[in-house]
Amino acid sequence: MADLAQRFGANSIVGGLTWERRVVDPDPGPRHLHELRDAEPINDAVAWAGPDTTGPGGFHFAESRLSGVLDERVLLVDPWPGPSGVAAALDDAARQLGADLIALVDVGGDVLAEGHEPGLGSPLADSLLLAAGAHLQTPVVGAVWGAGCDGELTLDEVLARIAALAAGEALIGAWGTPPDLLPRLEAAIAAVPTEASAMAVACARGATGSAPIRHGARTVPLSPVGGLTFVFDVAGALACGAAPMAAWMRDAPSLEACEALLAAEGIRSELAYEREHGRPQD
Repeated sequence: MADLAQRFGANSIVGGLTWERRVVDPDPGPRHLHELRDAEPINDAVAWAGPDTTGPGGFHFAESRLSGVLDERVLLVDPWPGPSGVAAALDDAARQLGADLIALVDVGGDVLAEGHEPGLGSPLADSLLLAAGAHLQTPVVGAVWGAGCDGELTLDEVLARIAALAAGEALIGAWGTPPDLLPRLEAAIAAVPTEASAMAVACARGATGSAPIRHGARTVPLSPVGGLTFVFDVAGALACGAAPMAAWMRDAPSLEACEALLAAEGIRSELAYEREHGRPQD
């Protein structure tokens, strides 16, 4: 998405959440900004991060590693304040940085999940950020890259949700991954190991069939669809029912409240999983 903006002559800033996988950060949930080292807070929920930005215990965020690849600072967002709090922080950051558009990007498509898909594993963070989009004063779009490439939703399940966007007149369009971008993506993947993005790049290079990820625990369908980015209107997606979990948590006051809403629907979040399993064994 940053590359697309640049092709149309716009500057771009990339970023992500202060929430890492258990193998990187053994403590459950995302990190608050006050727990970061070598970060420069912009406000209560958004901070500049560089190659040396770390969390408790000295682990590097994926965004820290990406900063090193890009040779520029990136943003880290703390999702604990919930949708409206995150939106206020993003709006404030956008004003300070002179940004006139925010893109909320998901790899895989599970941000559009209904909630009870068998493979769904991380419904909370994705849906919370999409729900924040409903509160943003800054213009915002949503995007899904690498449909099915994270091994959570099947390709058919993702395409059904994309179809729901189209039926609700919330689908803006689709964009292929340009061939000249692929080496840059591969350099980023080498620095920030991510199987989902690697699968999307493989799709963009023409791979077909299926591939195992997560030590064989999940299988990813490879096709040209995985190399596409589907762009959609956030407000329209919530209004037409194409992103039901984000719609449920739109007015929740915190990340904890968002998780409670999922739990009430019988949906197990990644935060619940991390708390149940505790710190990984060395």
